[in-house]
Amino acid sequence: MRLKFLKNTHPSGETIGKVCSICWSPNNMRMAIVTTNRTVYLFDENGDQKEKFPTKPADAKGPKNYVVKSMAFSPDSTKLAIAQSDNIVFIYKLGNRWGEKKAICNKYPQSTAITCLTWPVSHQNEFFFGLADGKVKLGNLRNNKSVLIYGVEEYVVSICSSPDGQQLLAGHLDGTMYIFSVSSTGSVTKTKFGQHSCAPSCLAWGHNIVAAGADLKITFYEANGQPAQKFDYNHDDKEKEYAAAEFSPSGQSLVVGGFNRFRAYQFSTRRSQWEESPAVDVANLYAVTAVSWKRDGSRLFVGGLCGGVDMYDACLKRYKYKGKFEMVYTGPSQVIVRRLSNNERITMRSDNAYEITKINVYNDRYIVAMTASTLLLGDLGHRNKLISEIEWQTTGHEKFFFDNPGVAMVFNAGELTIVEYGHKEPLGLCRTDHVSSHLISVRIDDRDDDPAPKVESLGDEPAAAPAPEELNRKANKKIAFLIDLQTVHIQDLLTNQQVAMISHDSRIDWLELNPSATKLLFRDKRRSLNLFDIATQTRTTLLTLCSYVQWVPRSDVVVAQSRADLCVWYNIDATEKVTMFPIKGDIIDIERTDGKTEIVVDEGLQTTYVALDEALIAFGSAVERRRFERAMDILETLPPSPEAEAMWTTLAHLTLQARRLHIAERCFAALGDVARARYLHKINQIVLYAESKLDVVPGGDYYVVKAKLEILEKNFSQAEQTYLEQGQVEDAMEFWQELHKWEQAIHVAENSGHPEVANLRTNYYQWLIETRQEERAALLKEKEGDPLEAINLYLKGGLPARAALLVQTHNLTSQSELVERIAEALYATNLFEKAGFFFEKLDKNERALDAYRRGHAYRAAVELCRRTQPQLVITLELEWADWLVSIGQLDQAINHFIEAGQYTRAIEAAIESKQWNKAVTIVDNLEPAEAKKFYKQIARHYEATLNYEQAEKYFVKGGLPEECVDMYTKANMWDAAHKIAVSFMAEKDVAMLYMSQAQRLEMQGKYRDAEKLYIVVGQEDQAINMYKKAHKFDDMIRLVTTYHKDLLAETHLHLAQQLEAEGNYKEAEKHYNDGGDWHSSVNMYRAIDQWQEALRVAKQYGGQQASTQVACVWARSVGGEAGINLLMKFGLLEAAVEYSMEIGQFKRAEEICRASLKKKLPDVFLKHAMVLEDEGKFHEAEQEFIKAGSPKDAVDMFIHQQDWENAKRVAESFSPGSVADIWEAQGRLQAQAKNYRGAEELFVRAGKPEEAVKMYRELQMMTDAARVARDHMTDKTANELGNLSKDLTGVQIAVQNGEYVKAIEGLLKKTKDNTSNLDELEEAWEQAVKLAFNHVPERVAEIVRLVAKRFIDIRRFQQSAELYEAIEDYPAAIDAYVQGEMWEQARALSASKAPEFLDNIAELKLAALVARNEWDRVFELARAQGQDVLGKFLAKYATQLVKDDQIAKALAVFVKHGPIAIAENFALYTELARTVLQMSGDSDELEEPYQLLRKMMFKLVANLHEADAPVAHIKEFERFAMIAHLHVLKEVAKINQLGPIVAKITTSLIRYLGDVPADKAYYEAGVACKEAGISNMAFVFLNRYLDIAEAMEDNDASVLENQDFENSDVPYDIPLPKQQYLDEDRRESVRSWVLQSSLDTSMNQTLSTRPCDNCAVELYEASSLCYQCKNSYDCCIVTGYPVLRNSKISCTSCAKPANREDWNKYVLKLKVCPWCNSSQTPAY
Repeated sequence: MRLKFLKNTHPSGETIGKVCSICWSPNNMRMAIVTTNRTVYLFDENGDQKEKFPTKPADAKGPKNYVVKSMAFSPDSTKLAIAQSDNIVFIYKLGNRWGEKKAICNKYPQSTAITCLTWPVSHQNEFFFGLADGKVKLGNLRNNKSVLIYGVEEYVVSICSSPDGQQLLAGHLDGTMYIFSVSSTGSVTKTKFGQHSCAPSCLAWGHNIVAAGADLKITFYEANGQPAQKFDYNHDDKEKEYAAAEFSPSGQSLVVGGFNRFRAYQFSTRRSQWEESPAVDVANLYAVTAVSWKRDGSRLFVGGLCGGVDMYDACLKRYKYKGKFEMVYTGPSQVIVRRLSNNERITMRSDNAYEITKINVYNDRYIVAMTASTLLLGDLGHRNKLISEIEWQTTGHEKFFFDNPGVAMVFNAGELTIVEYGHKEPLGLCRTDHVSSHLISVRIDDRDDDPAPKVESLGDEPAAAPAPEELNRKANKKIAFLIDLQTVHIQDLLTNQQVAMISHDSRIDWLELNPSATKLLFRDKRRSLNLFDIATQTRTTLLTLCSYVQWVPRSDVVVAQSRADLCVWYNIDATEKVTMFPIKGDIIDIERTDGKTEIVVDEGLQTTYVALDEALIAFGSAVERRRFERAMDILETLPPSPEAEAMWTTLAHLTLQARRLHIAERCFAALGDVARARYLHKINQIVLYAESKLDVVPGGDYYVVKAKLEILEKNFSQAEQTYLEQGQVEDAMEFWQELHKWEQAIHVAENSGHPEVANLRTNYYQWLIETRQEERAALLKEKEGDPLEAINLYLKGGLPARAALLVQTHNLTSQSELVERIAEALYATNLFEKAGFFFEKLDKNERALDAYRRGHAYRAAVELCRRTQPQLVITLELEWADWLVSIGQLDQAINHFIEAGQYTRAIEAAIESKQWNKAVTIVDNLEPAEAKKFYKQIARHYEATLNYEQAEKYFVKGGLPEECVDMYTKANMWDAAHKIAVSFMAEKDVAMLYMSQAQRLEMQGKYRDAEKLYIVVGQEDQAINMYKKAHKFDDMIRLVTTYHKDLLAETHLHLAQQLEAEGNYKEAEKHYNDGGDWHSSVNMYRAIDQWQEALRVAKQYGGQQASTQVACVWARSVGGEAGINLLMKFGLLEAAVEYSMEIGQFKRAEEICRASLKKKLPDVFLKHAMVLEDEGKFHEAEQEFIKAGSPKDAVDMFIHQQDWENAKRVAESFSPGSVADIWEAQGRLQAQAKNYRGAEELFVRAGKPEEAVKMYRELQMMTDAARVARDHMTDKTANELGNLSKDLTGVQIAVQNGEYVKAIEGLLKKTKDNTSNLDELEEAWEQAVKLAFNHVPERVAEIVRLVAKRFIDIRRFQQSAELYEAIEDYPAAIDAYVQGEMWEQARALSASKAPEFLDNIAELKLAALVARNEWDRVFELARAQGQDVLGKFLAKYATQLVKDDQIAKALAVFVKHGPIAIAENFALYTELARTVLQMSGDSDELEEPYQLLRKMMFKLVANLHEADAPVAHIKEFERFAMIAHLHVLKEVAKINQLGPIVAKITTSLIRYLGDVPADKAYYEAGVACKEAGISNMAFVFLNRYLDIAEAMEDNDASVLENQDFENSDVPYDIPLPKQQYLDEDRRESVRSWVLQSSLDTSMNQTLSTRPCDNCAVELYEASSLCYQCKNSYDCCIVTGYPVLRNSKISCTSCAKPANREDWNKYVLKLKVCPWCNSSQTPAY
């Protein structure tokens, strides 16, 4: 925090006159200061004094010897509370503007002095203060009384409130602090907050609570009273007690005043602690008595002992943004954004105290600030400077839109978030990809919004109050946006409900809601302009060619342009009333300022303005605000016009709805609607009468007025009700009679017991007869119970059907004369079926039959003939079928043709009506000779539906095999075509046919089809050659791979060479690589100088080494320095060094090594030395050898040159160990010179007596050899030689001669391949190791690892591990123990030497057991390590079993060890369940898997519940448990002959289609229902089975119709099974039964239903979910059927539900619960 002194706002005095209190108003407009002179000074927001006023004593006549102890502004900033030491608190009313009179509006006298005061922001009418007697009280502005909150014995020294104003804290003289709150109901909660170390004279509440006092300790407390942080300044001699402290408004900055200084603290959100800033020392300030922050946190005011108040600028940082704005960080979570041009400012503050990390300004007005968890949005141009903070996780991809007033829109990841300024939650969310400002419109009560209002200050006039009519307006917040380019979605943002969905036939390119969000304008790409009324959900096309459209700002007036016409709709409710003006240019804008509205038209060289009628525009605004008088006044001034007439109409309807009858009367008069105007005039007279004479105010509440208005609006029933509620029966009857509605008048009279009911009814009847309304008269007689008179009236009125109905209703058929009259009348009016019925009643069967036939009522005719003339039934059936054909109902005619024995015509009707299944069924039952003519048509049908198998069947039946071959050829089904051709054509002809066909297809470019033909006739080489000629090498390779795999590599290389010759290098590379010869690819690219490609291929296929080689070759081809630079470019530093040395540039190589490859530097020096040696530059070579750290090589060089002097010099200086080599070399030279004694002496001096022994042995000088060996060789060497053998041969000689490497190699030549004695191998290898340890230490590790590996190969694991331990390779030793399964040794070694491997040993042990398939031991060990480990290995074993198709065994494993409830295994459990449920086979084969699956799923569900697994997983496996349970129970029920239960179980299994094969489920359900006698269900299920079987044959599930299973929980969208459950013969048997059943008219062919327990709607009886009310049912554990409310019982053991009837059937038979297998009894 940086504090910078700005100015002195109140001067200091010469004497002590401390500043008693400083406070700022919440609206940031006023600051109040009071000193000991008891005068309050008021300052503006800039710190300039504007006013002052004196305070008053408690006793107006008493002395002014009091002191102001504290002050606080009210939350609305209009009042100031002043606490005084003369036992009173005054509330001063300050007013809204400067200069208003300051008056005391409340006062609260007390018995003791007030010591402190606070006014919480959440309590508009309550403030709190402390007293000297230890009491804390509440002052209530409503009743001007104070209430005790609590009281203690100790003086109240301080009080403060929480930032949200909900809690308060008081400190007492003894250091105790109490926290309390007061609810809206007045209840008080108080607890002790804590005990401070001294009296907390400074008490403040921000991010934490701070307390300080005279002990020089500043303590920060958590909200629970625990100390959070403490600062102790007792060590500072300049520090004195603290008297004032206050948090900044953000709560993250604190200032504590002391003596001549004040301290500042800042809360670090990153460290979550308070950090101290350097103290601000102010000379001669003396004690700081008051501090206060400006409400935006940008200024700090400090008052001192002498009355002075200083103003400081307070900020963390500030900077300018784009030269237009200044950003001032007053805290981590608060930023003030100030516009530099006009000093407008807005404070962006996080209410959650999150640090603001980023801030941007959009459109020079809209502020966007981001924190880690929230997003802040503000409108700098808004009157109230509103901001919003919403929860948000920033992604960096957000887009912000500010085109709609009052809201900001944030688009991220396809989701649009709408935020209303001033609200803390998003207003709404919608998903759209179309976020252009032209395609989204939001309206948020913006009728009165000013697009850029000024910030209101205290000097401004107050805004006018809204009109009373506007106060009742409901909030209206809507958004219109595009779901897709042709669909508009309108959403109410308050309820989040869809208001409208508009589907358009063209792409929409512009839309906008009107300001009141009641209508939507939208335009499409065809320039068609449409209006949508949200209330009525109607759409109107306004223009067919619109180039510009816009709502006039803040009105419902529409302006649009169509070609050269300006179109204006002043009243958008009357779309036909449009005002048009001719214009010459294009509309570019609408300007509405200073009470006028103008259309801006661009005419090219100039801009013109077209003024609109402001009165008409104002009318729309007045109507929207429901200012009807204003609207009427506006219309009175308008001349007659179509627009004015439409507006009068609108106003008339609105005022009538609002019951503003005098205005409505004037509107109808203006419209010339005299009837309505006069009617309303009479009503208005009644209103005046009611108000003046009857004292009914308002008069509109008078019942007569209400009734007449209801009559006007045609709400006659409501008008009747209004009269009757007032007991005015006569009036109710009178208005019905005036409307000629006698029935209603009679009804009113009857209900009210009116004495004139009979007269009314008689008069009504006479009137009906006179007006020839016989039907109405008959109805009246019918109601009076006189059916005969009613029948006569019906007949008189020409309504014999009504008369017939009445006869049947009243059972008057015995009156033959009456019946005959009716029958004749019906016959005469062509109502033949009804006439036939009555003739039949009269036993006139011939007339009845004639009537039935004339009326085409064949069903009744057939039934009549069956009883009276059976010989005519066939004739009638044929006639019926012919009539159905004539009216186009061919499908209905089929069965009647069958009944008539006309099978051929039945087939023709079935074919013509596309009822192919019926046609096929009938054809299959005909004699082949008779059916043959239909085979071709049926075959063509199956061909068209791609059911080639059936098509083939009927082509062959019809003797048309050539048609079948042609069909398969067209369908590219060459194998099938070949099969048919072979069956009906000679082999030679078939081959010739297909070869010629293939060649023709090849010439047409249809290579795949040609290939199939070549393959069919065995000409694979022809197909390969075809692809080669066509340069389709991929297909050529595919065929070679399939038919000549042995030639594949050769083919690839041949193609590669061909392509390389053609210049197609990329393809050539592909084939070289596929042929395994990538070197040729590299050489190809090298040859054409494409080194980059060569390098790529080498790296891809040969690895780093190969690519390095290519790079080196490339460098050599480039040569010189360029080659070196090339290798450096590729980062091949070692190669660059090697190449540099290769071309003799050793200096360059040295430079590279020194820069990047220092480890290579010795090699450079060494190779340089060798080159110099070869060049004879021995002394220069000597220097390089020494630089290389290899002086021995320099010595060897001089030895080679026999330059003994230089050799000794170099050896003595740099390699003392090489002196012996010089003597040895000299000895060899002496031996060559035959100076054997001299040679012996030199060998001995060199420490190589064995060389002397060797020399003597070669010379056969055995005595000298023995002497040298005896005198100079060690006992160890002698023992080693003795241990090997008595003869000095082979290894012994090598050891004797000191050739230990050779000896070791000799020992290691013994392997298990040439030595079968493993002990001999062990002895030899161990001897090699010993030699290495004693004589060749530099190769110990190498030899030990080789021998250890060999020990592992011969399974001597302990010896191997011990060797690895000897060279401290503990990981390898542990691995050896593990391989030998020496677990204890491995664990002990790991614990002592390599603890990091300790955890892996158990895993390795498990892995070893797994490798040996010792699964029982695996599970035992895994269980000891926890359930997760056990679950992992169970899943591993089960997965292996599943792969081996051992499903039952996998299930048994989980049943035995338990399916562990870990998420990693859920997929396996699901796979196991679905595998079992999809298995096919007979019941015996499936019994064991189903039993095991049931047990496994039961255990798994229990484990999931115990582990508190996600509900989704539990439900999934409960589903599988129920399916397995039902499968098991089905077999139990079959064995125990419980047929109805089997039928229900199989029916329930249909609910689980997808998990259960669909064809199997429907077939088993159908058969079970059939056996149980449930024929309707059997028919539906078996018919569905046949549909599925046919869909499987067609491999097309889309043909399945779901009508039978609508409104059920049976799945529709299911996968088709891969293979048929039944063979063809059994399917044919099912098909025959279904066909026969379909012809049985007595059989119900729909699913059985039952009423829903909840809503009583009829639904499928096995459905577990109601389609209407969504009520779900538990599943019965006996049958799987839904458990109904009235029949529900539960198992006494497992509490699972069941239906009583099914439970009793099962338990009576088996005596146990089907779920838990506990012993149970029936429940009645």
